Amino acid sequence: MFYIVETKEQLGDLFYIGYDNVFIEPIYYNDHLHPVLNQVSLLYIKPLNNDKGYIVCLDHSEALSIDRVSINTLLSSFNEIYVRDRKSFIYHFPVFNVIDISFDTPEYQTPTIQTHEFFYQRHGDKLDINTVIPLTKHYEKCELIFEKIKEHCVVSPNTKFHNKLTSVFYAIEQNGIKIDPEMFNKHFELNNEEFSLHENTIYTQYNLYNTTGRPSNRFNGINFAALNKEDGCRDTFIPENDYFVEIDISAYHPTLAGQLVGYDFEDETPYQYFAREANIEIEEAKTLMFKQLYGGIYKEYQHIEFFQLIQKYIDKLWDTFQTNGFVECSISGHKFTKNIKDLNPQKLFNYTLQNLETSTNVLILWNVIRFLRNKSTKVVLYTYDSILLDYKKDEDILEEINEIFKKFNLKTKMTEGYTYGSMSLKQ
Repeated sequence: MFYIVETKEQLGDLFYIGYDNVFIEPIYYNDHLHPVLNQVSLLYIKPLNNDKGYIVCLDHSEALSIDRVSINTLLSSFNEIYVRDRKSFIYHFPVFNVIDISFDTPEYQTPTIQTHEFFYQRHGDKLDINTVIPLTKHYEKCELIFEKIKEHCVVSPNTKFHNKLTSVFYAIEQNGIKIDPEMFNKHFELNNEEFSLHENTIYTQYNLYNTTGRPSNRFNGINFAALNKEDGCRDTFIPENDYFVEIDISAYHPTLAGQLVGYDFEDETPYQYFAREANIEIEEAKTLMFKQLYGGIYKEYQHIEFFQLIQKYIDKLWDTFQTNGFVECSISGHKFTKNIKDLNPQKLFNYTLQNLETSTNVLILWNVIRFLRNKSTKVVLYTYDSILLDYKKDEDILEEINEIFKKFNLKTKMTEGYTYGSMSLKQ
């Protein structure tokens, strides 16, 4: 049984029942629209201590609409709101009591409903398609979702970090990146322009839910994390302010690996260190360093202290994994468990290193974005070892931003350009 809530009086009744903890599944206008361009049609609200579910109507063809202010009041009254995607949820409801359960939920397929498939196959480009799919079918789908995830509606010890993670990428996504329309049409073909392009601004979307916790950034036909550097497509992206500044973290993974095992490269870069120890050229050291970290240490380099420490760390990590059935990452608290298929000592180390990269980046971005409040300069793209700033020259804040990276014992280089494809070393 469920209740349709479509008047203030009905919403008031729900408010005065005084539920503490609820699961909420938003039904947006269209499942494929970027959140910054999307709107909410319905809210499925399931109290954790009640069999009854509620469908709260904001905009649907079968019901009256309730204003956003009243709904925000209701949401603020709950102690804990569990959702499957906090990042998307806070675009529309920026309340503080939202907990993302997808980081701790085993992978599962979102239930399919034949009615939804029918409407999306025939009218999937309709921007408000969910407003005409019957309420009962939305409720049916939400009930199936809740049945799959209800046991995970508990506060995670990592909730504080997850909230930072989702807030950081929400902040980057909502900025968008300005484009040159002529260049864009030359290099890209979107699945549907209306899904992520608005007034010459393209919106990225980061997927945060994957094995290593390392965000991907593919949306509406564009992989923003792997833009070609040679074919001119990067010239599509232009600054809204004065010019772009990209801050690139030097030798990021070797530096993080050094932090993991307690090795200090002192005044050298990891590549300079390796080149000196192995008597090879710097460029060769860069290539071989990556192979040692991700493919296993070659016999001829096992005498080098840094790699000896890496191997000891890998062995200890695997022993912990075998004994406890999991290992827990620093900063994020993320656990790699025996549910992961084909895991081996090297892969476990690789996953741990990638998770440390993402976790460190979240802390850096958190500080950078907080620093940029009330400023025109903004972060518009994140690509693992670099961030792209749409920079306002008059603000003169690059040294202060760089100091944030230094607090994490990271070295950086900066490039600048009037398009993303014309970046050169900053003088």
